[in-house]
Amino acid sequence: MDKVVDSAAQAVADVPDGAVLAVGGFGLCGIPSTLIGALAEAGTSGLRVVSNNCGVDDWGLGLLLRAGRIARMTSSYVGENKEFARRYLAGELEVELTPQGTLAERLRAGGAGIPAFYTPAGVGTQVETGGLPWRYAPDGSIAVASPPKEVREFGDRRHLLEEAITADFGLIRAEVADRHGNCVFHAAARNFNPLCAMAGRITVVEAERIVEAGELPPDTVHLPGVYVDRVVAVDASSGKRIERRTARPRPERTGPARTRTSTTATAAPEEN
Repeated sequence: MDKVVDSAAQAVADVPDGAVLAVGGFGLCGIPSTLIGALAEAGTSGLRVVSNNCGVDDWGLGLLLRAGRIARMTSSYVGENKEFARRYLAGELEVELTPQGTLAERLRAGGAGIPAFYTPAGVGTQVETGGLPWRYAPDGSIAVASPPKEVREFGDRRHLLEEAITADFGLIRAEVADRHGNCVFHAAARNFNPLCAMAGRITVVEAERIVEAGELPPDTVHLPGVYVDRVVAVDASSGKRIERRTARPRPERTGPARTRTSTTATAAPEEN
């Protein structure tokens, strides 16, 4: 089955207001920036997004957040987005923080049809006992708090019950995809992408290169096409940015070489 569609706008045209989205990426690495941009242009709002983080203020999911299109985030790390912090503390955004490994397994379990699982992550913290602020009221009080989790012992060790995550749509980015939706990711850009694809009832892939069916050797496929519903081609250089560029200063001509690194927080175009 040929799953290639003509444009990103067409690929996300049926995403409704209030949809649950599982969005691949880690920081700005491997994010489906073209599909996110298409959603921003479409005006889709009230989105409930599951993603490792929420991009930065001016890129990735941060574009949807800044426009007020995201109502809820389920994430494991949100430290690079000032607008995220502002909206959360002002009560404009509901946030469920989840341990990173737990988030990955919740997505994987959702894609595998496993409704819940036990994990030791979070035992002895507010992840277990509840009370974490999911949403603040305008006066700064907690409007919605996390519930306590069921606890069970296995091998004399306490574990928490975590529910799987499924989403209405999975949005991911691949380096190469064939027309049947089989995908190959580049290095660390794989990150959460296969898991978000598995968790989505409808999964859309933006691919830097599309090949004919049969061109990808089976052993190189990272994500089987059975999890993919639509594929759209994107510019290979589009949407590649770096959150923090860290470089070693040039050694001075005299004296010992400096070894301390300097970090710039401004996103910059990624070198390909």
